[in-house]
Amino acid sequence: MIEAWSAADVRAAEEPLLAAGVPLMERASFALATIVARDLARRRSVALPDGGRRDGRVTGARAVLLVGSGNNGGDTLHAGAYLARRGVEVLAVLTGEHAHAGGLAALRDAGGSVEVLVGSPDDTTRADRPHDHLDPHVAGRVAAQVARADVVLDGLVGIGARGPLRGVAADLVRHVSAVLDGDAHAGGEPGGDGVPGDDGGRSPGPGSGARGRPWVVGVDTPSGVGVDDGTVPGPVLRADRTVTFGAAKPGLLLPPATHLAGHGAVVDVGLRLGALAEDGAAPRPVVRRLERADVAARWVAPGPTDHKYTRGVVGVVAGTPTFPGAAVLVVDAAVRTGPGMVRYRGPDDVTRAVLAARPEVVPAVGRVQSWVLGPGVPPVPGPDDDPVDDGGQHERVRYALAAATGELAADVVGERVPVVVDAGALSLLPDRCPPSVVLTPHAGELATVLRSRGDDVTRADVEAEPLRWARRAHEATGATVLLKGSATVVVGPEGAWSQADAPAWLATAGAGDVLAGILGTVLAVHAERVVREPGLAAELAAAAAVVHGLAAERANPGGPVAALDVAEAVRAVVAELLAAR
Repeated sequence: MIEAWSAADVRAAEEPLLAAGVPLMERASFALATIVARDLARRRSVALPDGGRRDGRVTGARAVLLVGSGNNGGDTLHAGAYLARRGVEVLAVLTGEHAHAGGLAALRDAGGSVEVLVGSPDDTTRADRPHDHLDPHVAGRVAAQVARADVVLDGLVGIGARGPLRGVAADLVRHVSAVLDGDAHAGGEPGGDGVPGDDGGRSPGPGSGARGRPWVVGVDTPSGVGVDDGTVPGPVLRADRTVTFGAAKPGLLLPPATHLAGHGAVVDVGLRLGALAEDGAAPRPVVRRLERADVAARWVAPGPTDHKYTRGVVGVVAGTPTFPGAAVLVVDAAVRTGPGMVRYRGPDDVTRAVLAARPEVVPAVGRVQSWVLGPGVPPVPGPDDDPVDDGGQHERVRYALAAATGELAADVVGERVPVVVDAGALSLLPDRCPPSVVLTPHAGELATVLRSRGDDVTRADVEAEPLRWARRAHEATGATVLLKGSATVVVGPEGAWSQADAPAWLATAGAGDVLAGILGTVLAVHAERVVREPGLAAELAAAAAVVHGLAAERANPGGPVAALDVAEAVRAVVAELLAAR
């Protein structure tokens, strides 16, 4: 599991080490240089007669360092010095704020060159001037250096920065980004270490041997992203890899910034954040991310004494005469995830379609261990809207929600069970829900839910700050919130999760229905614990998102997928997870 900590917590964990004289900058910069050198060697690899490849030489490679003030710039300059000693041609481009004196001296001693954009690098009294701008002639000179580089290190600002890049730093990022985006390039497999990311297929990975565009490395975080919340308030230099120190930062895991961080590596510099949290001496991580091994460890396989009722029974209210396919996708995904039984409730014609696709589904009332409500069901129309043909599904959703939230007596409906609330069922939410109710909206649906509770928020607002608004929805409803998007954000009473396991091809009609079915089964298997343990639903929702993403990748690696293809791949993904335990 990856845990991402706030900048304030990381700095607090650094303080006792710095007070004890631990050389954190030396550790960080040496590790950064080692990773960059390894990537350079792989990118400069040469073909062998047997069809394999051999790592190339670092000597003669070109590196451009984009350097601001402070310790982040110091890390970058010291790393540049290490690279220069290994024969790399290093140019440090200083934005003009005073440079880290020790790092600058080390780089010069190692033979590195310095380009100053504004002011003097040795002026340690000059204040930051955010309203300075980059001279176009200087920008052109820097752009030419970047274009011929093998690697660019982004050390403009560190984890203490807030808000968008300004002045020279912003201009520099815009110019460098224009150079990088103008180059032809091909995709590759970089092989990350610790923090998954997404480079959008922009560049060859370090193991590809392709020269292509320069490889961009973010130092601690890509400059300009919201370190603690993953927002992107201004220009950002998209990284192919981010090397972060001490612990992952939330902005590396949270959308939209996670898609700008590339493949990640966490450098252990001796911080004890996890141990302090276990001792109750520090706050929890801001966000977590499950990895495959975590999901495998949490997956429950049936034992020899299990039967269909002990393995979990999923109830589904989905689909209408207008959208019958949603019901088919939900029940198909639920069945393939491995419950003991799936029950379906819906209109007769939709029921016939469900049974034609999945004859093992039971179209009868009975006890369930979870509900999936709403896929393919339209929202309840407002007073000025035209009526909709919901096929009686709105009433079925109301009943199941009342049972799940305890509004109906236990002797009428049995034990309270977890519920997945999707699509049209979101318009039927009661004022308050327990955390065992999991909402699965996309950004537009989440904005609608929040507006119905008095918040002035749009879809664009949610997409710009998904963690903020998912948290707000959890606070407003009490429910666990799984916000669907390019990366999935889950918020519950014990924290947040962010999963980015799915290919972009998964943005297709019906994919959310498949996720709802997977999640319904996962909740049914763990139903008693989900109702009893407030934070468990969020963790299981994150696990369901992992399986969903892995199934999409397996359905057609690197190519388009259809929702039914994703559902069909779920069984194989579950089998692989169990086999890897």
